[in-house]
Amino acid sequence: MKKVLFISLLILLMFQGTAQTGQKIVILHTNDLHSRLTGFAPELDYTPISVNNDKTVGGFARIATILKNEAAGDEGITLVVDAGDFLMGTLFQGIEVKTGFQLRLMKKMGYDVLACGNHEFDYGPARLAEIIGSAHKRGEIPAVLLGNGVFNPSDPGDDALEKLVSDNIIGRTFIISRGGLKFGFFSLLGKVADDNAAYAPPVTFSSQVATARKLVKELTAENCDVIICLSHSGVSKDKNGAWAGEDVELARKVKGIDVIISGHTHTYLYNPVIVNGVPIVQTGEYGVNVGKLTLDFNDGRVSVSGYSLIPVDDKTEGDHLINSLIEDQKQKVADEILKPLGMSYDKPVAETDFLLECIEGGDIENSNLGPLVADAIYSYVNNHVKTGTDISMLAVGVIRDRIVPGYQTAPDVFRIMSMGSGNDEVPGYPLSRIYVTGHELKSIIEILLAIYKSTPSNYCYYSGLKVMYDPSKGLLRKINSIDIVKSDGSSQKADLSRKNKKIYSITANSYMLEYIGIIKKKTFGLINVVPKDSKGNPVVNMKTALLDLDESAAGLQEGKEWLAIMQYLSSMNDINSNNIPDIDQKYKEPVRTFFLSK
Repeated sequence: MKKVLFISLLILLMFQGTAQTGQKIVILHTNDLHSRLTGFAPELDYTPISVNNDKTVGGFARIATILKNEAAGDEGITLVVDAGDFLMGTLFQGIEVKTGFQLRLMKKMGYDVLACGNHEFDYGPARLAEIIGSAHKRGEIPAVLLGNGVFNPSDPGDDALEKLVSDNIIGRTFIISRGGLKFGFFSLLGKVADDNAAYAPPVTFSSQVATARKLVKELTAENCDVIICLSHSGVSKDKNGAWAGEDVELARKVKGIDVIISGHTHTYLYNPVIVNGVPIVQTGEYGVNVGKLTLDFNDGRVSVSGYSLIPVDDKTEGDHLINSLIEDQKQKVADEILKPLGMSYDKPVAETDFLLECIEGGDIENSNLGPLVADAIYSYVNNHVKTGTDISMLAVGVIRDRIVPGYQTAPDVFRIMSMGSGNDEVPGYPLSRIYVTGHELKSIIEILLAIYKSTPSNYCYYSGLKVMYDPSKGLLRKINSIDIVKSDGSSQKADLSRKNKKIYSITANSYMLEYIGIIKKKTFGLINVVPKDSKGNPVVNMKTALLDLDESAAGLQEGKEWLAIMQYLSSMNDINSNNIPDIDQKYKEPVRTFFLSK
C-alpha cells in the first residue's frame, strides 16, 4: 500500500513539474479602445464581414476573430487583457448605463481581465458603477480591476462603486489558474491619468509604486507564478530619445512584476521596452492593433520569446456573432440618441476630399481640424442663442479623432468630440459660457501659450479672435493686441488694460471653462482670472455657467460640441450637386488666429 501511494505521489509531482516549467504563455492585449466597436474611418466604409474592400481599421468583430484565431493556434496558455480606457469615445457609450453592453460583448470576445482607466470615470464614479453593475446583472463580464482606487468614507458619491468592490464585482487583484500556473493580475492608474480624470472624485488614486509593492506582495503570498500589471500610466520618449514615463519608473522601482501591459499614452510599441528584465508593451489606440506577447516560463522565471502588433484591418474577416450583436446595438443607439435629434446612424452629413486632423504630439499649431471645430462652436452659439458669444475656444486634448476623406456621418462627427456628459440624455460635455475682462482674456491666452510646449493638450484654438503677438518676448508679454472679430467680418480691438471693466463672452465645453476658473491655483497666484456672468458678477459654481440654447423653453437646453460640428458641416455648400454638403476648402490649410507682430 505504501508503495502504491509513493508511486501515485511521484506521478503527481511529475505532472505538476511538467505543467509548471517549459510553458509557453501568450498574452493578447489591447489598450485605449475607447468604445470603438466599429471600424473607422469613415464609418460608412466599414465592411467587417467582407475582406480586402475597404481601408478602415479597428472594429470589435475583427478583434474577436484575431483573438479566437490566435488562441486556437497557440500551443500553450493564452490570456486576453486590456489596460484601460476601454469605454468612452463613440455614440455607443451613450446607452451603456441602460444596457451594460460592451463589457458583456468583451467577455464573449474572450477577454479575461480589464483595467479601469481615467476615461472610465468620464460620467463620474456613480455612473461607472451603474455601467458595470448593469453589465454584471445581464450576463458574464471580464474581471474588472481598480487596483489603486481610494474611496472617500465621508462622501456618498463613490459608495455605489465601492460596493461593487466589496461585492467582488470589481477587484484590486485577480488570479487565474490556467495550464498548471497561477497568474496574478493587478491594475494601476498613473499620476498623469489621475490628473486627467476630472470627474473621478470623490475617488482618488494612491501612489503607483507603493500600491504596486503592496499588491505584488499579496499576489506572491498567493503563490502566483506570474504577476502581470495592467497599468494605465504609459511610456514616452524623453528629450534624448530614450524610453521613459511612469511605467518605466514602475519597472525600475518595484520588484516582482513579470509583465507590464501599458496604456494611456496611446504609444505604438513595436517591440517591448525591457526595464530590469520586465517587458512593457502597448498597442497604440482605438483597437488599431492587438498586441501579442509570447513568454517562456522555465524554472519559475519568465522570459520574452516573441512580440508583435497584429493589425486590425480589412484583411481580417470579422466574427459574425460579434458583428451581429454590434449591429443590434447600433440600432438602439439610432433609436435612443439620434432619432430624437432628427438624425440617423448612416446618413451622410457632409463629404470631403481632404484630411482634417489634430495630432496632439504633432504640428498642432498648423492643424486644420482645430480651427474648424472652434468655428463650428462659434457659429452654433451665435445662430441659436440670442445673446451669442464673442469667442469660442477648445483645447487639443478634447479632440479625439480626425476627419478622413469620404462621406461623414453622425458617428464620425461624434468621435471628434466624444468626451463627457451633461444633465440630459445626449452624450458629450455641455457648452458653457463665461465673461472675462480684456486683461483677463490676455492673461488666459498668455498662460496657455506658455504651458502648451510642455503640455500640448493645453494648446487652444479660437474663433472670433485675431491675436498679434511676438513669441520672442518673455512670459505674459507676448501678446500685443487682441481683435474681437464679428460674424460679419468686422472687428474691434479689445481694451487689455487692468482698469477697463468691459467684459467679453467665451464659450467652450464645461470641462475647459472649469480649467479657466482655477488658473490662479495653477499659476501659484501669479494670475487671477475671475469667471463672471453676463452682468459681471463672479461665477461661484461653474454649473450655473451652462449655456441654454433656448432660454424661452422650460429647463436647460444643453448644447454639445459634436452637435455644433454637425450643424456647421450641414450648412456648407454642396459643390458637386449630390445633395451632400462639402467641407469648405478654406480648411484645407490652417486657419490662423495668431499673427506675428510687425
